[in-house]
Amino acid sequence: MTLTIGVDVGGTKVAGGVVDDTGTVLAQTRRDTPADDVAKTRDVIIDVVTELATGRQVEAVGIGAAGWIDASRSTVLFAPNLAWRDEPLRAYVGNATGLPVIVENDGNVAAWAEFRYGAARDADDSMVMFTIGTGVGGGIVLGGELVRGAHGIAAELGHMLTVPDGHLCGCGRLGCIEQYASGSALVRFARAAARQEPHRATLLLELAGGVAEAITGPMVTAAAQRGDTVSAEAFAQVGRWLGTSLADMAQILDPQVLVVGGGVVDAGDLLLGPTRQSFAEALAQRRRLPVAEVRPAELGNTAGVIGAADLARRI
Repeated sequence: MTLTIGVDVGGTKVAGGVVDDTGTVLAQTRRDTPADDVAKTRDVIIDVVTELATGRQVEAVGIGAAGWIDASRSTVLFAPNLAWRDEPLRAYVGNATGLPVIVENDGNVAAWAEFRYGAARDADDSMVMFTIGTGVGGGIVLGGELVRGAHGIAAELGHMLTVPDGHLCGCGRLGCIEQYASGSALVRFARAAARQEPHRATLLLELAGGVAEAITGPMVTAAAQRGDTVSAEAFAQVGRWLGTSLADMAQILDPQVLVVGGGVVDAGDLLLGPTRQSFAEALAQRRRLPVAEVRPAELGNTAGVIGAADLARRI
């Protein structure tokens, strides 16, 4: 049995785990992310790796980072929620720990985990995963390998154009799918409806103290689960846009499996129901042809750790 360490670095936390070659997490730890301090963030990662490696025969370290990683899987070119700019993370962590290190985008490592050990583990060749959180990320596997592109920054699925001249995205473009199928979009849809038709959003507004701008994603989920129509309609809007994007992936790549992950998928059929309906409607002309099944992710918050550790095993 070989052991590797996976580290999932986000804007608020650094989570690490020791993972064996069956994808089982044997030990875990986590720290808060000092996101505005490059050196401190690096030190936290090294501290996590050192703690997990102590007393164990660890072969390598994989780091999943929320940012754009170069083609050599060594440098974080840019991280929107961290202070990294052209950060040689592999060299720093490798020199400090004495272990081989690989750095990869967080969406890619989560997708790889679901392909190897999660919702797409029965696929031997291909899958596409959309991660629906505050934004939209994802990963693509073709021919049993991650699609990384010429410069290492492929599969930015959240920034596909969906609505020409639509909402301004954080990337600077207008109308990206991230603005219509993310957790942020869910909240925006719900707030707008609550302002316009407060009589239909009684339960949701009650949870928000009567203030539409105080509505949060968990409130929308809780209200929808209790029958609030405005909240259910917000999920339906997100699902409609997400299903259309999944259909685009089916048309372009024809993967074996389509996986939906991220925090918003915890809402279950509130999201997946309208997503699957929209997906089927968008591919109505293909009903006589085989098409990928849309599945929820299975590994939850451990996907980043498991995927990063498994990629480290392949150095």
